Amino acid sequence: MGLSVQKTISLKPYPRGFHLITEEILEKLPELRQIEIGMLHVFIQHTSAGLTINENADPTVRKDFETFVNEMIPESYPRFIHTYEGADDMPAHLKSSFFGNSLTIPISGGKLNLGMWQGIYLCEFRNRGGSRTLVLTAFGQ
Repeated sequence: MGLSVQKTISLKPYPRGFHLITEEILEKLPELRQIEIGMLHVFIQHTSAGLTINENADPTVRKDFETFVNEMIPESYPRFIHTYEGADDMPAHLKSSFFGNSLTIPISGGKLNLGMWQGIYLCEFRNRGGSRTLVLTAFGQ
């Protein structure tokens, strides 16, 4: 018999940067432990933040992500015309599109089947993005 669960959760506000949120997701979705084989889909309902999977041990990786994307898409780009919500807004939209708004992760034995050094990142691209909303959908048997 299959199991499906969907929850909409609010993350605490994070400062601009890349933040590990794997444990926060797992805490808010205990039903995942009941799934032997399945998938978790994580979707962020925002256009100025993103999601990715990467290094979960060394925090300098997250700092380097921040440094690189800010150099790649600077707030000082003179041709942006969508500036109504501040200098960080349009760059945040572009960064969100580059990183994406969803992840799909296998579930095996009631756990996320991530690699040893992998974690789920919230990519916060705004200076004051506030609380972010995720839709978590887990399904399997």
